[in-house]
Amino acid sequence: MNRRYWRVAAVAAATISMPAMAQDMDHGSMDHGQMDGMSMDHGQMNHDMTTAPPSGEGTKHHEESDSPSFAIGSGTARVPGAEGGMHGLHIMSGDWMLMAHGYAWGVYTDQGGARGDDKAYVQSMLMATAERPLGDGARLMLKSMFSLEPLMSARGYPNLFATGETANGVGLIDRQHPHDLFMELAARIDVDIAPGATAFLYGGPVGEPALGPSAFMMRRSARYNAEAPITHHWFDSTHITYGVVTAGVSASRFQIEASAFRGREPDEERWGIETPKLDSWSVRGTWTPSPNWAAQVSYGRIKSPEALHDDEDEGRLTASIGYGDDRLSVTGAFSAKNRLPGPVLTAWLLEANWNPTGGHNLFGRIENVENDELFPEGEPLHGQAFRVTKMQAGYAYRIPLGKLFGLALGGSGAVYDKPHALDAAYGKSPFGWTAFAKLSLGD
Repeated sequence: MNRRYWRVAAVAAATISMPAMAQDMDHGSMDHGQMDGMSMDHGQMNHDMTTAPPSGEGTKHHEESDSPSFAIGSGTARVPGAEGGMHGLHIMSGDWMLMAHGYAWGVYTDQGGARGDDKAYVQSMLMATAERPLGDGARLMLKSMFSLEPLMSARGYPNLFATGETANGVGLIDRQHPHDLFMELAARIDVDIAPGATAFLYGGPVGEPALGPSAFMMRRSARYNAEAPITHHWFDSTHITYGVVTAGVSASRFQIEASAFRGREPDEERWGIETPKLDSWSVRGTWTPSPNWAAQVSYGRIKSPEALHDDEDEGRLTASIGYGDDRLSVTGAFSAKNRLPGPVLTAWLLEANWNPTGGHNLFGRIENVENDELFPEGEPLHGQAFRVTKMQAGYAYRIPLGKLFGLALGGSGAVYDKPHALDAAYGKSPFGWTAFAKLSLGD
């Protein structure tokens, strides 16, 4: 790596290490077993991602009754409770429960074929939440998420057949854009309305509407996959939205919610907060029949999401189902993206992470997408839709670094199935591979 990449890696690692310094203070790490006498009733807060039992390497398989029926992924999306949610640093400060989780992910990828490229880069994320009760039957959660990925080039990193957003005024093709500095700045209030049921309000200047499954970086089925799905802009491109308000009703086995939000995707200036706006809407229903399963169906009407298609709105329908226990996480999803005006483009995804024993993890993803943005304006195949399948498999070994940190080392390879009409642009059989080292605060 050149000096710039080492500087990025150092800054990102320092960012996620900061919460660990707080553990050396008198607060200490929170023991969930000591919380029974506290004023916050976590038996009523099974939406909290931090209350799920720990999972991952070396844990004993638990029965469904030991797990909450669900945990929270990104935004207000639910994931199976038996997966264990996100775990990191926990601190009690008065009535506040504080949690931090994050990672710095050093990656090298070599995407083959005529349109492939190679790059060394660092992905990063720091998530911090704060919770407290608000009298009897009400709770407040403050949520934040940050990334240092704007330190990357505006063109992000190579990801063959991925499209979406722009760099230097040009649409990104065969690239994954970096995330913004501010990935979430939001709050959520829950109020008990019946035994086992709450009404909630979520929103803020940066958040995620009720649309699609949990974003890929918060799915345990993708925990060691360093590459964003090429179907990202079919399922979870709204996970960073500048302006969102969501209202819903939540119970142990279902959640119904609706959002108003800004439809335009983030621009190229990834350091600031864009002007919030509520010009789009979505609805989502989620069913969690047991701690091992979570299924959702959602629909959104998105106002002018893409800068290069300013005159087009989008109707997006998604459906997904997730399975999780303390060793296996699987997500399957389908999406239909209806350009208004324009064609309906569909996509599906199946991904999994399996921890058979110890620190060993096997992961994979198969995704299929119909994409009409693979050629820029002016080229003969511009605007023509092509259906492409990406098949990816990988391995990661996780090494615990004390109680709070872990280091995962691994890599993956990918092959593609595509129409012969793309051979001239991509080569007959492109192959891509990726190697990584992921330092995590928590699991």
